[in-house]
Amino acid sequence: MNNQFMWHDRYNIGVDIIDREHKKLFSIMNKLLAYGENETKSEWVCREGIKYFKEHAMKHFSEEEVYMASIGYSGFEMHRRLHDSFRKKTLPEIEKELEQTGYSPDAVKHFLGVCAGWLMGHTMTEDRAITGKVISKWVDLLPEEEQSAMKQVVTQLLYDLFRLESRLISDNYSGEKFGKGIYYRLVYGAQNGKKWEFILIFEEKLLVSTMGSVIGSKSEKLNVMMVNATRYTAQQFLERIQLHFPTDEVMEIQEENLLTYEQFQRIFAKNHPQFSFLFDTGKGYFAYCVMAPHLLQGSAGTGIKADTESVGPAIHADNATAEIRRYLKSNVAVKKKQVLVVDDSNIVLQAMKQLLGGDYDVVLANSGLSAIRSMILHRPDLVLLDYEMPVCNGMQVLEMIRSEADLADIPVIFLSGTVDRERINKARPLKPEGYLLKMMKPDELKEKIDDFFHEKTA
Repeated sequence: MNNQFMWHDRYNIGVDIIDREHKKLFSIMNKLLAYGENETKSEWVCREGIKYFKEHAMKHFSEEEVYMASIGYSGFEMHRRLHDSFRKKTLPEIEKELEQTGYSPDAVKHFLGVCAGWLMGHTMTEDRAITGKVISKWVDLLPEEEQSAMKQVVTQLLYDLFRLESRLISDNYSGEKFGKGIYYRLVYGAQNGKKWEFILIFEEKLLVSTMGSVIGSKSEKLNVMMVNATRYTAQQFLERIQLHFPTDEVMEIQEENLLTYEQFQRIFAKNHPQFSFLFDTGKGYFAYCVMAPHLLQGSAGTGIKADTESVGPAIHADNATAEIRRYLKSNVAVKKKQVLVVDDSNIVLQAMKQLLGGDYDVVLANSGLSAIRSMILHRPDLVLLDYEMPVCNGMQVLEMIRSEADLADIPVIFLSGTVDRERINKARPLKPEGYLLKMMKPDELKEKIDDFFHEKTA
């Protein structure tokens, strides 16, 4: 098992019935994570495992609520509301992805990541508040009618700006991580000293599908242009949000940052939000967090705790591009493109792996049949296919690839020892991406492959 949700003693709050169930839930999640990483495990096994996790989670919530009532905990109603939000909104929504994908490994990991993030955040804040060791994070929420109005506003704006029909997953988003994301922070201030701190969180695939489409990018990963487009769209989003705050003051941007997840967590831990929502847009997750304590009745101060060490470098007009490039390089994981090299010569296979291994995930196959098996298990981004193989030559392998619906669109480049016009004309109906000669200089061969991927993502 490559990953685990690690239990730490700091998660213990000192109440045996609660601590015991927390450990049990972590144990169940680790078993589910192992199932998700094992391709031989069936959908039924994962489905039953998640059902077992839910049953234990619901049992834990009930027992915790009985305990809170027994000690007369003053935050009981709010705490129960958080439980209800998770079991009635968050769980059903993230279960939809499991059903839609047939309990795929990525969907199982996504489900467990959200659950683990929620459980850890809830344990360290709300459960610890039961013992009086910390103050509940949700003591400064605005009244329910204002919460409801803001949900409607955000949902409408997501539709207006992105044409996305969004569903609220949680109205008490507590900072749990969901996939790869961009954490965008804006602080607005007025002359009277009042401040609004907004943190908008976009799942990476949401921005690739929306901003990438707007700017006409074919890239499958975030780039500087997409993030810049996101910044300006987010500012328009927040300008329209501010129309719903009752103030005559002119609000101006005082600080703008791109945060790591760890920086976001530190800010979120220091400030109690007035709004904190998590949405499923259908294209990816979006979270909306606002810290503006002066909106609370009877509050006059800003209430926002400045901590310059917790935020990323401020973005200005003269450093925006450089800062975004730095952020993407250091904080957004870039998955290497996978190249499958097919050749009956072990010498050629090892030479290609050494040549390409620094920039690509190189998979090797020494026959046409082993190549097909490899492609079914791990879909490559490019196949480099030897034409002159015994038993099943490159032409026959390409025919098999094009005849399989799930593999038919995978790009294939022939590796050949000679230039043969007759072969080229014969293969043209199967639409190979091109031909590369084995006798090319290694750096030229590498450059041709680099150029292929650059053209695909341009």
